[in-house]
Amino acid sequence: MAKLKKTASKNSSRKTAGAAKDTKAQAERLGKSITESAQQIWLAGMGAFNRAQAEGSKLFESLVRDGLSLEQTARKFTGTRADFVRDAVEGKVGQARERASDTWDKLEKVFEERVQRALVKLGVPGRDDLNALTARVERLTEELRKANGGAAPKAAKAPRKAAAKKVPAKRAPAKKTAKRASKSSDE
Repeated sequence: MAKLKKTASKNSSRKTAGAAKDTKAQAERLGKSITESAQQIWLAGMGAFNRAQAEGSKLFESLVRDGLSLEQTARKFTGTRADFVRDAVEGKVGQARERASDTWDKLEKVFEERVQRALVKLGVPGRDDLNALTARVERLTEELRKANGGAAPKAAKAPRKAAAKKVPAKRAPAKKTAKRASKSSDE
């Protein structure tokens, strides 16, 4: 049995030595594998950096072009909107001008009507009254000429000028003058 123990102990020491060799070999393989993986990761990182550096400027230029096209599109859109808003504002301003013009016209008419009413209340003859009075005076003058036997027109004009110069000093109210003229035409 002792022999058996010795053999068993030799076998176990051989197994232990073999296992240690296997473990050591595995560790070496694993170390190489990790080193190779790390080196591959490093090389992949270097390649990515190189590609990013080379394509980064291309990518940047591409992004700038895209930005310019977006800006132009936005400007076109806002330019169209600005034209639309400008047209709308000009339309509103035109309407406001028309309203203001209409208001001024109405105000002017009201003012003229009130002034006319005030003049009528004060007894100031209007344009129509003066035209009618002038026509009546001309008819009376013609009748007087016919009645006097066709007196010379120069003689008729001379007293009128003299009377016109004297009238401002002896002026009668407008209503009385109109009444006198109407009475004398009735006669």
